[in-house]
Amino acid sequence: MSGASLVVDGLRVEFPTPGGVVRAVDGVSFALAPGERLGLVGESGSGKSTTVLALLRMIRPPGRIAAGTVRLGDRDLLALDARAMRAARFAEISLVPQGAMNALNPVLRVRDQIADVMRAHGIDDSDAAIDARIGALLESVGLAREVARLHPHQLSGGMKQRVCIAMSVALQPSVVLADEPTSALDVVVQKQVLATLATVQQRIGASIILVGHDMGLMAQFVHRLGVMYAGRLVELGPVREIFARPRHPYTRALIASLPSLARRGEFRGIPGIAPSLLAPPPGCAFHPRCAQAVERCRRDAPVDRAAGDGHRAACHLVAEDGLAPAD
Repeated sequence: MSGASLVVDGLRVEFPTPGGVVRAVDGVSFALAPGERLGLVGESGSGKSTTVLALLRMIRPPGRIAAGTVRLGDRDLLALDARAMRAARFAEISLVPQGAMNALNPVLRVRDQIADVMRAHGIDDSDAAIDARIGALLESVGLAREVARLHPHQLSGGMKQRVCIAMSVALQPSVVLADEPTSALDVVVQKQVLATLATVQQRIGASIILVGHDMGLMAQFVHRLGVMYAGRLVELGPVREIFARPRHPYTRALIASLPSLARRGEFRGIPGIAPSLLAPPPGCAFHPRCAQAVERCRRDAPVDRAAGDGHRAACHLVAEDGLAPAD
């Protein structure tokens, strides 16, 4: 993608186990445009959060990033030394974590935690100047300046998540990674938090990668959507196009599982369970759960191919003209 702020190519993350190597992320590639909001969805264990942690070089041993490049501007983040990568976090690429209570230090006031981020990146202003910056930052995410004096346990779940957003944009990074930032919040607060994230994004001109399970929230928030299954990106395209014309059977199943006013009282799940990444099935990893699977699906792994304008899918059912058979 020309002018992309982030380009991920062939990212692979592995975890050695006594039973063999688990490939949690397997050849993921995508580009993120300046100011774009990209969503990553999939069931638990599909590789979404691992992908985000790999972009930040936060995979803990014995896990390792086995292959790929992550280009932010003109630099490959995976090639930086530890010191340069620490400097890049928060300043160039930052994280809004899942579970704000676990991310915030319970014994430090909000002010001290945000100030630590600033001072660690060379902001050597006076205490009064730091306090003024923190107050303005809190107001930008819809919190009162007085919140700076509070400890995390004195805040509601939504307030804690807003503090995490404030910390993630304190140094105005070009890319913000939001790892299921609304997973523990009620529906009303979820929308408020995403609205806050969108407002802050516009203010600093950042791009966002949003990780989550909720296809409904993704439909309202992101510009493009990537669907992950068994460590692979199986479909990627404009969010409206994916909802109108999903190409991969797994994407269709995710959309069909959304609650509907037309089917009140009826819940649709996806038959079967996600495969073991220690011993994935041959061919397409989704074929044991796919009602449309043919013999080729059981034998050959599908390659990513064009499925429309800006739309790609890794499925044998996607014909050369980009059209998949109708359900």
